[in-house]
Amino acid sequence: MVKVEKEQTIACTPEAFLGFVLDVERYIEVDDKIGAISWVRRDGNLTEFKFQPRLPGLRLPEPKAIAQMRLTPGKSIDIRLAPLPLNKFNHRMAEFGARFSCEPVDGGIRATRMISFRFNPFTRWMLDPVLRRTLPTSVERELRLSKAILERGETG
Repeated sequence: MVKVEKEQTIACTPEAFLGFVLDVERYIEVDDKIGAISWVRRDGNLTEFKFQPRLPGLRLPEPKAIAQMRLTPGKSIDIRLAPLPLNKFNHRMAEFGARFSCEPVDGGIRATRMISFRFNPFTRWMLDPVLRRTLPTSVERELRLSKAILERGETG
């Protein structure tokens, strides 16, 4: 299993941070793991989107995926692949989970980003070492760029 968790203090509100993450078409500016987006659907606290995954350090063709983001207002966003029968190939390749959470601190929030992959035994030997090397840098970059955008007030 590959799991990365990073934190960043950002001078913004929880609502601004979580709103930025939920704006997937905008969030791709900071997340190099999300390629082209085909569509986005929002229904209350659930956002679904179809996109082209791009795992850092891998030059393999990856099938499009449908992700679900569930908002807990003011607290967090939990992300997973949409359940079967969607994402059949992706579910066979790996279990995926991700989370954005935030808590108020002096001057803003402490944003935490977690992402994890548990690949099947047939691909684990090849994919785990690459992602262990490349995923931490990708997540750090994502938080650093999010901080820059949010602190400049460019979220809307």
